[in-house]
Amino acid sequence: MTRYRLDIAYDGTDFSGWARQPERRTVCGVLEEALGTVLRTPVQLTVAGRTDAGVHATGQVAHLDLPAEHPLPDGLVRRLARMLPQDVRVTAITDVPDEFDARFSALRRHYEYRLTTAPYGANPLRARDTAPWRRPVDLQRMQRASDRLLGLHDFAAFCRRRDGATTVRELQRFAWRVGADGVYTAEVCADAFCWSMVRSLVGAVAAVGEGRRSADWVAGLLDERERSSAINVAAACGLTLVEVDYPAVGDLAERNRTTREKRDVDTAGGAGCCGD
Repeated sequence: MTRYRLDIAYDGTDFSGWARQPERRTVCGVLEEALGTVLRTPVQLTVAGRTDAGVHATGQVAHLDLPAEHPLPDGLVRRLARMLPQDVRVTAITDVPDEFDARFSALRRHYEYRLTTAPYGANPLRARDTAPWRRPVDLQRMQRASDRLLGLHDFAAFCRRRDGATTVRELQRFAWRVGADGVYTAEVCADAFCWSMVRSLVGAVAAVGEGRRSADWVAGLLDERERSSAINVAAACGLTLVEVDYPAVGDLAERNRTTREKRDVDTAGGAGCCGD
């Protein structure tokens, strides 16, 4: 078998998330159908992060395996562009070592969340990837609260529960900036994310930015072991998976082993899973 890496971008607005679901339009379903048609063989994609309904991606990564005697046709990226709907694209296809695994080899995932407090809402040209926010927010307050969440913690208060799944994650970056257009963007990076975690983090920190909560309240959520009903989950439309980091080729096997060991104690989600 030969393994191929696919770099993928999509507007998640009209998809029911990444994962294939019966009688629902999903990113995986659309891609596997198009690839199967072009390659004239069924294909199965393994993805870095299973994004939820309405969540976008500019840097999603997946892999597939094909028999060595069945090489990819020339110009496949261009052929797929003609077949796929406008809201999903395969931007690159490369052959990779057998040890490469889009899910288990990943070192970290990078997300961005965009929100605007403009009274008219989002700019029409960015309305599908920018969430309108009803109240003004303070950038410095949000950053102070975000800083309190960095590091290795149990994020149970921020995650939708899955039986048997760990909610311990290492949040490596949670940084806010505001652009000239007045849009607030959060850069959120972790080794992996639990289901709904990113949008819950944004919702909690935005409440601090509004002045309704304190940074101490956000930090205190790390002591809870159940999902907190006090957190308002931010809308899916503002969230985009922008990049997935992988180790050097020589370190792939070791990374897979380490991640799979974590997977043994995370039976529902997996250390390599991202539910946002």
